[in-house]
Amino acid sequence: MTHYAQSIGQALNISARQVSAVLSLLEGGATIPFIARYRKEATGSLDEVQIADIQGAYKRLQELDKRREAILKSIEEQGKLTPQVRAALLGATTLTELEDLYLPYRPKRKTRASVAVERGLEPLARHLLERQDADEVEALAKPFLTEAVLTPADALQGARDIIAEWVSEDPTTRNRLRHLFARTARIAARVVKGKETEGAKYRDYFAWSEPLAQCPSHRLLAMFRGENEGFLRIIIAPEDEQTACADLEALWVKGRAEAAQQVQAAVRDAYKRLLQPSIETEFRHSAKERADAEAIRVFSDNLRQLLLAAPLGERRVLAIDPGFRTGCKVVVLDARGNLLEHTTLYPHEPQRQMDESCKTLAHLVEVFQIEAIAVGDGTAGRETMEWLRRQPFAQTVSLYQVSEAGASIYSASTAAREELPDYDVTVRGAVSIGRRLMDPLAELVKIDPKSIGVGQYQHDVNPTLLHESLDRTVESCVNAVGVNLNTASKHLLTYVSGLGPVLAQNIVAYRTEHGPFRSRMELKKVPRLGEKAFEQCAGFLRIRQGDNPLDNTAVHPERYALVEQMARDVGCTVADLIARRELRQKIDLKRYLTAEVGLPTLKDILRELDKPGLDPRGTAQPFEFGQVRSLEDLAPGMVLPGIVTNITNFGVFVDIGIKASGLVHISQMADRFVRNPADVVKLRQAVRVRVLGVDSERQRVALSMRGL
Repeated sequence: MTHYAQSIGQALNISARQVSAVLSLLEGGATIPFIARYRKEATGSLDEVQIADIQGAYKRLQELDKRREAILKSIEEQGKLTPQVRAALLGATTLTELEDLYLPYRPKRKTRASVAVERGLEPLARHLLERQDADEVEALAKPFLTEAVLTPADALQGARDIIAEWVSEDPTTRNRLRHLFARTARIAARVVKGKETEGAKYRDYFAWSEPLAQCPSHRLLAMFRGENEGFLRIIIAPEDEQTACADLEALWVKGRAEAAQQVQAAVRDAYKRLLQPSIETEFRHSAKERADAEAIRVFSDNLRQLLLAAPLGERRVLAIDPGFRTGCKVVVLDARGNLLEHTTLYPHEPQRQMDESCKTLAHLVEVFQIEAIAVGDGTAGRETMEWLRRQPFAQTVSLYQVSEAGASIYSASTAAREELPDYDVTVRGAVSIGRRLMDPLAELVKIDPKSIGVGQYQHDVNPTLLHESLDRTVESCVNAVGVNLNTASKHLLTYVSGLGPVLAQNIVAYRTEHGPFRSRMELKKVPRLGEKAFEQCAGFLRIRQGDNPLDNTAVHPERYALVEQMARDVGCTVADLIARRELRQKIDLKRYLTAEVGLPTLKDILRELDKPGLDPRGTAQPFEFGQVRSLEDLAPGMVLPGIVTNITNFGVFVDIGIKASGLVHISQMADRFVRNPADVVKLRQAVRVRVLGVDSERQRVALSMRGL
């Protein structure tokens, strides 16, 4: 582990001591949120991103060593593991370097070179390579004629095949070509003949070429998707093939004699038939990996913003899943999100039961003392909001448009069936819309993040890496906010540090049987929740009006005695210390410094005492669209209110109240240069936009935020 710590520290510019501390904690079962929040002294206050980077680098080094062991074993079984080969393999620091060294020993299917070797032509190949000043090569080839090698030309062809394979397997040659690719490779896309009409959505790439190093992730993924769907053909190659061949010839060709000409022909064949396709595949993979990483980063950032969107909080909510023909599904939820009532209203065409719908709505609002109405933003959402704004309610009721993304996925899920087993999918969908308004984080954790639709090309990236990143993002958000131990669902508890599905279910079962938890220490009575799990989860779970006021803070139980000592030292109770700022100001943190508790932890404790139980997300605010309903209502120059629905590297998508979202290209986001759209706006942010143009054929709207 010490060797790993040094290597990782150098790569990430983090001290080996910090890396070693993180690896020890991870090996001991600690989670990333726990390490970042409660082990700052050990890690030097590394944040979650840095800890995740260390974890990722550690896994890659372990995989590298595992592959190294497999290669050593394979070559040893072949009886070809010399001390020099072993030393080279042990010294390799990258997977590419390892695979290059293994290439000559890798078991292969029959190749042109292997056939030539079987025919006894390897000595001729070596002679041509080592005696390139020789002429009369046909005379050199005649001794190798056999029943399988009929002519000198056949012998020379076989020798060239062998040389070509040697060239293609030489690490120095491969690295020379890699450097050339890195400097000059271009990615070119061409439309597949006959697919022009069917693949029209990719027409921007029908004749496209640009330097691979400058190709942004979204464009690369778009082209690869077009290729996968059979509409585009993609080629990655150096800009000048002659330069590539000349570079390789400089390594292998010595002179201009006939033997040298044979080697030159073999080198060119090696480039075209073996090396170029192989290195192109490498660069495809590496470019795809970089694009995947960037797309995953964008998706994770968007998901974080969505999960941390401001909640309405514990209010009585009426939620509507709008529709025309099938009606508007209406549910009433109490302040904790429990379903109290449900019905269906038909205020729109074709039924247009306006009077009955208005009376039922007013009755529900009055009887259940509704404080807010949540309306899904799908079909008929805009019309339903306009209808609601015309309704005279007996008390003040706030109206909110809520994203339906993924609601249908949830309503048909196992989670929905467990929570609402006696109701159909339409009722479940409406309940989800209402709960999203009350607490987006608690509701969205029940849905596969890929179904929420806030990424770019998320269906084209590595699914394993995407799943790991999104899971880590959800876990980070849940633990950053904290979870109410007495109201959290099993799904929300699953993401709490140290828990998981089994312990989450056990907590819910214990709560059902014994009633609300009165203290964090009571968690130890939950079946299978041992000391390690308690250590990891306790600080992220909150108990309101519990026996100990510290249970409603992020102060970890392991530091309760310290806080109690602080209270005694200023002559008060812990409750007084939390309630009175002037008492907290008397605390001299330096008095409490120990080998385990440093200033970072002490400052965190004081911050928590300042704001116990405070939700860091703020409070949801209502929003109203402008007076447009379709593409036909739009005209260049219009200025409209909108909501940011997705952030990508090339710009942001904005809902302006019509079916098609508009795109604000990155160049139109501000009156200054914008490197990253996320620096300008956040997901679900209200913005003002100007219409630049409307593409009715492709249902696209170009928008601008410049000057606004």
